[in-house]
Amino acid sequence: MIESPFNCPFELTIELIGGKWKGLILWHLYDKKVLRNGEMLRLMPKITQKMLTQKLREMEEDGLVTRVIYEQIPPKVEYSLTEHGKALCPVLEMMTAWGAKYANDKNISIACSSHT
Repeated sequence: MIESPFNCPFELTIELIGGKWKGLILWHLYDKKVLRNGEMLRLMPKITQKMLTQKLREMEEDGLVTRVIYEQIPPKVEYSLTEHGKALCPVLEMMTAWGAKYANDKNISIACSSHT
């Protein structure tokens, strides 16, 4: 077993999916199933190319996202969720439902793709 710097599973989970962008990337991959880099940039207009690339690489290393490179010109790369990434979908659904209720309770207007 690998020695872990984490004190509990929740801490590990937050490390893997926390931050401003990882949850959104997971949500959009869950919603769309397969996305290319440019599609993700359009879905998240405030993220920079550098940050998107960094987060996708981290998530790929963590086993949450898979990257498929097609040998063609121009190059084509697609991203999708791995089984570990897909296992987070119920959590994403619950977080989305909570966010929708909170927004409603606080009279906050939100426009977002949603499965709920």
